[in-house]
Amino acid sequence: MAQALSSFTPHPNLSDEINRGIVQSEIEGGVFLQDLPPDTVLEIQTQDHCYTAVLLFDNSVLISGHPQYCPQPVVVAIAGSTWGGSMLKRRFVGRGMHLEFCHPEYRTPIVTSPVKEIRECPQLSQGVANRHASIWKGIHSQRPWWKCTR
Repeated sequence: MAQALSSFTPHPNLSDEINRGIVQSEIEGGVFLQDLPPDTVLEIQTQDHCYTAVLLFDNSVLISGHPQYCPQPVVVAIAGSTWGGSMLKRRFVGRGMHLEFCHPEYRTPIVTSPVKEIRECPQLSQGVANRHASIWKGIHSQRPWWKCTR
């Protein structure tokens, strides 16, 4: 017996633009951070930059790849991804969407150009926790800034 495909039912309280964005994020794909183990290394290629993100815990990552905000690895909190507006898909890194993260040195979240590709780098994931053990200890003492205001 053939299985019926379920189709997306637009939410009546959301605009057509938002409903289209939801469908598009499902088509283009992405990853929820909570579905990945700590020490996972992601390469996130945006329209303008290529970021390397090492998952630490929860929504915290060690990120680098932007010449101004993170030329060297820095611990940030990933809020999620947006379609360029105020609606946030929490703790999600999605193709075609703008990644949003909270940086300890900036009051407002950093929003990237659209994400073009997301790749896991398993060869880099091996042993990452050992190399960053001192960073983990420092993170726990700095938790007050950790929760994004979004």
